[in-house]
Amino acid sequence: MKSVLIVDDAAFMRLNLKNILKDEYEIAGEAQDGQEAVEMYQELQPDFVTMDITMPVMDGLEAIKAIKDINPDACIVVCSAMGQQKMIIKAIEAGAKDFIVKPFKEERVVEAVKKLGL
Repeated sequence: MKSVLIVDDAAFMRLNLKNILKDEYEIAGEAQDGQEAVEMYQELQPDFVTMDITMPVMDGLEAIKAIKDINPDACIVVCSAMGQQKMIIKAIEAGAKDFIVKPFKEERVVEAVKKLGL
């Protein structure tokens, strides 16, 4: 079973994503900020990551770059309420494979993950 690291500073959002993904994927871990995400990524080596953008300590864009430094092939799907064009472009430039705008529908999350080919 493929594994996922869920990164969001909101506990209810992590729970939401966990409930959507738990039947198909192993939940490797949950992080509440970018720095924790980078440390957990290094330790757990999950198959993919769902990443929020706006978080304390280290934001999602910085975390994406740091994870890509560890593993250039890392699969990251951004999950953020900031559906602004600029943020989407920055996230994709940083190495994200897809962008899901909150509030999201379960089908959209599943579709984004399936697109990763996992």
